[in-house]
Amino acid sequence: MIRNFIQAIRLPFITASLLPFFFGSFIVRKHFAFAGFVLGLIAALSTHISANLINDYGDSRSGADWHDKKAYKFFGGSKLIQQNIFSEKFYLTSAIIFILISAASVALLSVVLKSYFVLAIYAIIATLSWLYSISPLRFSYHRVGEVFLFLLFGPAPVMGGYFIQTGIFPDFKSFLLSLPFGMFTTAILFANEVPDFADDQKAGKNTWVSLIGPQNCFIFYYFLIFSGFFLILLNVLFAFLSPFALFTFFFVIPALQAAQIIKKSFENKTELIKSSKLTIMVQNLVAVCLVLVILFS
Repeated sequence: MIRNFIQAIRLPFITASLLPFFFGSFIVRKHFAFAGFVLGLIAALSTHISANLINDYGDSRSGADWHDKKAYKFFGGSKLIQQNIFSEKFYLTSAIIFILISAASVALLSVVLKSYFVLAIYAIIATLSWLYSISPLRFSYHRVGEVFLFLLFGPAPVMGGYFIQTGIFPDFKSFLLSLPFGMFTTAILFANEVPDFADDQKAGKNTWVSLIGPQNCFIFYYFLIFSGFFLILLNVLFAFLSPFALFTFFFVIPALQAAQIIKKSFENKTELIKSSKLTIMVQNLVAVCLVLVILFS
């Protein structure tokens, strides 16, 4: 039961919000607001888990996850609904519980920070995280999901963590620092959309893969990866990051390997598991390095 629940909430993907939030919180370390940090962390993780759950619910309702019931772990959903382990109602109820946990955390955070502005920002983030997957807008079905995912896993957690510690929003420095996180996480989504392409088309789900064509996706994957590394360089040139951040460039090697897999095996789901793994590894390693660079600079 516990193992299935971990699979349902997609626990290994939580680092996509955890590490950017850490990074944003540590940009400025004077008078570190520990209570605010904990409440913000709970809110970020609970919102992310809720979004994962509502995504499986939405893709089940649309039929996108029913065309292939095999669980690939990295794309195509958890498949626990399709395997009759959990029901759609379970996913919806769990998603509501986690979004309520995050809302309660943000309510307490607004008291700690003595600011209601955080409530307005949170309401926008929470709403977008659900509308990414479900009606009436279902962003991920209309070729704009990638844009909102970029915002939700780049600027949102980094600038959110920064705001909790400094009370400053918006802020150019934290915005520019957030962009590499958004790029690498979007690369994960894009790598996962390639093997899902055929099933998504059957369900009327149009991602950027349908716009570019699966045979050309490796080109756009290159763009996302190299944009992420360029943005790290740009932050170094602005002196927002230490030159030690350039050590992240070593991780371009597994990213290039992932791109070659996407190029050669864009119709082979089994092979594309490797490109998804490599992309997740790149995002995690780059994010950890950037957190360490901020902590020790």
